[in-house]
Amino acid sequence: MYIDERKNLFRSPRGSSNPYFVMAILLVVVLLIAVVRGFAQGEIWPPLVPTPTPTRTVNSFVVEGDTHFEAGNLDKAIESYRQALVLEPNDAHISAELASIMVYSSYTMTTDRERLDRLNEALEVIDQAKAEQPNNSEVLGVRANVLSSLANSNLPEVEKQNFRNLAESEALIAIQLDNGNLLAKAYYAEILMDQFKYEQANDYISQARENGGENLMDVCRIQAYIFEMFREYNLAIEWYKQASDIAPNLTFLYNRIGVLYRYLMQYDTALEYFAKAAGLNNQLGIADPIPYMAIANTYIRMGEAMAASRNAYRALEINPYNPDTYGQVGVIYYRARNYEGSILMLRCAVSGCDAEQSCEAREDVPCESDIVISPLPLTNSTVLYYYTYGSALAGLHRPGIDDNCAEAAAVFRQIREQFLDNDIVMGIVTASENICRINPDEPVATELPSPTPAGTPTPIPTETPISIPTLTPTP
Repeated sequence: MYIDERKNLFRSPRGSSNPYFVMAILLVVVLLIAVVRGFAQGEIWPPLVPTPTPTRTVNSFVVEGDTHFEAGNLDKAIESYRQALVLEPNDAHISAELASIMVYSSYTMTTDRERLDRLNEALEVIDQAKAEQPNNSEVLGVRANVLSSLANSNLPEVEKQNFRNLAESEALIAIQLDNGNLLAKAYYAEILMDQFKYEQANDYISQARENGGENLMDVCRIQAYIFEMFREYNLAIEWYKQASDIAPNLTFLYNRIGVLYRYLMQYDTALEYFAKAAGLNNQLGIADPIPYMAIANTYIRMGEAMAASRNAYRALEINPYNPDTYGQVGVIYYRARNYEGSILMLRCAVSGCDAEQSCEAREDVPCESDIVISPLPLTNSTVLYYYTYGSALAGLHRPGIDDNCAEAAAVFRQIREQFLDNDIVMGIVTASENICRINPDEPVATELPSPTPAGTPTPIPTETPISIPTLTPTP
C-alpha cells in the first residue's frame, strides 16, 4: 500500500511555528523596552504634556532690560526689569535700576496724571527695596531721586515740601553709608538746587564728577540742570550733550537740548535736536508726540504758522486720546492765528468733548472713531489751556449770534478762584474779560470741571516734563 503523506497516528497535529510571527513579536518587545527606557531617561514625554521650555534666569531679564534701556525703549526696559524682580523680589540692585528707569520714563509723559502715576510706581518699587535693605546706599540714593522727582510734580505745596524733605534726608544717609556713591551726591546736588542752596549744590555736583563720575549720565544731566538754573545755557547744553553721548537714545535729553537752543534763538539747531528725538521714537516704534509739539512751537517762533500747524497735527495723530495733546495743539493753533481751530481743540482739553466733537476738532470727516476726551483739571500746568481758550472765545464773540462770552466768563471765573494772586495770569484774564465786558463778581451758571489743588503756577509749561524753577526763564 502506498502512503502519500506521513501522519501522526497517536496525537492531534499542532500548527508549526511561523518565523515571521516570531520576529514581529521580538520587534515589539524591543520597541517596548526602548519606550520604557525613554520614559525613564526623560527622552520621551507622555501625550498631552506640553513640551518643556528652558526657564529664563534673572540675569537674562536684566540683560534684556539693559538692552532695551540702551536702545531708548523705556517701557520695554521696565517690563523686563519687572520680570526679573518677580524671580528675585529681594534683589536691591534690580529694584534700584527699575525705579531709576521709571523716573526717566516719567520725563517722556505729557500729562500730570501719567507722570505722577509712573513716579508713584517707582516709589512703590524702591520702598519695597528699602524695607528689605534699609541701610543700602544705592537704594537710598535712588529713593532720594524718586522723592525729588515727586517734589517737582504738580502737587499741592505741602506735599511737594514733604517729598523734598524726605529726599534730602535719604540722600544724606546714602552718602553717609557710602561716601563713594557718586549718584547719591548728584541727586543731593539737584535737591539742594531746588531749595536754592546754590553753593552747596555746586559743592556736591563737583564731588559727584570726581573719580569717573563724569561718565555717569545722571551726573552729567544734573550738572547741565545746575548750569541751566544759573542761566549758563551754553554750558548747560554742553553737559546735556555729554549726557546724551553716554545714553545716546534717551529722547528727553535731545528735547531739552532743543529747548535751550530755541531759547537762544538758534532755531535751526533746535529743530535738528527735536527731529533727532522724533526719529529715535519712529525707529523704536514709540508713539511720542512731545518732539512734534516742540517742533511746532519752534516754527511758531520762526513765524511759520503752516509748518507749526502740520507738526501739531502730527502730534495729535500720534495720540488722539490724550486731552493734554488737544490743549497743546490748541495753543499752537491760537499762536498761528487759527482761532476757530484753537477753540475746537481747547474745548476738548478744558471742558471735554464727545466722539463727534473730537472728530470735528481733528477734522476727521466722516467721523469713524469713537474717541471721547475727558477734561483736564485746572492746575498750574493746564492754566495755559484755560486762559487761551477763554481768550479765543472772547476774541471771536459775535453779540447776539453766539454765547462765547458766557462760556469765557465761566472759564475766567474758575481761573480767578485759583490764580487770583498770579499777576501774569490775571493780566491775561482781565484783558479778555474787558473784551466781553464781563463782571467777575456776577454769578455764572455754566458748569466746568472742578479744579485740582496745585502749587505755585507756572503760566507757560515747556514741551518736556522736566520741571524748571521760576528763577529760570521758560524757553
